[in-house]
Amino acid sequence: MNDNSQHTFKGTIAQERELKAVIAKHHDTPGCLMPILQEAQGIYGYLPIEVQRMIAEGLNISLSEVYGVATFYSQFSLTPKGEHRISVCLGTACYVKGADKVLEAVEKCLGIKSGECTPDGMFSIDSCRCVGACGLAPVMMVDEDVYGKVLPEQVDGIIKSYIAKKEAGNA
Repeated sequence: MNDNSQHTFKGTIAQERELKAVIAKHHDTPGCLMPILQEAQGIYGYLPIEVQRMIAEGLNISLSEVYGVATFYSQFSLTPKGEHRISVCLGTACYVKGADKVLEAVEKCLGIKSGECTPDGMFSIDSCRCVGACGLAPVMMVDEDVYGKVLPEQVDGIIKSYIAKKEAGNA
């Protein structure tokens, strides 16, 4: 188990109390690890190693068992998600229309890879298999906003528009 996270865990006392309450609530239920992991991810937004340790200790099971479940199911994330979640569709229709180049442009613009979060916590990138908008291929989503027929050279402008919105909101 490697924790290659470039992010420092920033859990609060209130989150820890909430997690301990979740563990106590489910502790005696057979198969309780999945619902605890789901609720823990709801509390923290992801499952850093520190949270996995608290769960293992609270259930008196090995950290490797918790880690094994957390890494087996795609619903769980071991890395934080950004304030804005970018998803690039790599389904067949999008891929043949150049979605891989769109994803590369997003990664280059933000200086991170798919599955990672920017150090400031503003953006995270993921790829997905299909968003159901094949006629708009290649498709990129930012939060719930869908961008269709995206060209790699449009990516910087799309991302900068979210940065500008945030700066305008803080002005």
